[in-house]
Amino acid sequence: MYRLMVKRTFVAQHFLTVPDCGPENEWHSHVFSVEVHLAAPELDEHGCLVDITEVKGAMDALIARYRDATMNDLPEFEGLNPSIEHFARLFCEGLAGRIQTDRLHELTVRIWEDELAWASYTRAPEPGPA
Repeated sequence: MYRLMVKRTFVAQHFLTVPDCGPENEWHSHVFSVEVHLAAPELDEHGCLVDITEVKGAMDALIARYRDATMNDLPEFEGLNPSIEHFARLFCEGLAGRIQTDRLHELTVRIWEDELAWASYTRAPEPGPA
């Protein structure tokens, strides 16, 4: 299995909406690091898993939505506690539609909220026609 990772860093804000989270219930910023992990059993005809420039562009487009924003104010977080777990899933789903390849075996997004804590979400490929 071939694996590739691309990483980006940006600042965004949120506050947790569940009770008794201490300071996490107050509006605050994080310097988020997003790692996108891609895996495929085969490379393309050029010896690449995916076009890294395409992945960076797709990540940058999503990050532009979240950079300097308060996640609680965004429609995709409506009714959700804006945890890094939810954030990892939403980012992964948003990225999946932007990467143009049918070779991917796995797409994982890992989001770090600081040097010590991260959450990830893995999306397996959609099943093909029977």
